[in-house]
Amino acid sequence: MENQTLEQTELIARAIVLAGQGIGAGLALIAGIGPGIGEGYAVGKAIETIGRQPEAKSSATTTMFIGCAVAESTGIYGLLIGLVLIFVNPFIKHLHD
Repeated sequence: MENQTLEQTELIARAIVLAGQGIGAGLALIAGIGPGIGEGYAVGKAIETIGRQPEAKSSATTTMFIGCAVAESTGIYGLLIGLVLIFVNPFIKHLHD
């Protein structure tokens, strides 16, 4: 560390920030797994309900679509955060040039 120039220190700082952003983006994109599992479970239960009580088809379908939309919003938020971390690089501007 004694012989490092300011440019080398800056390069190391940028590398650390970019590595953190990559890790954060990967973790944010993992958030898409939960909604996928939840939506599959919800659709399966709706199909079971319709199979047992065909007269409840419109009610079960409407409720399922609303639940799937709410669950999907969580995955979309995770995707948005991941894309921001990858392409916008909000933390790089805080490093001194």
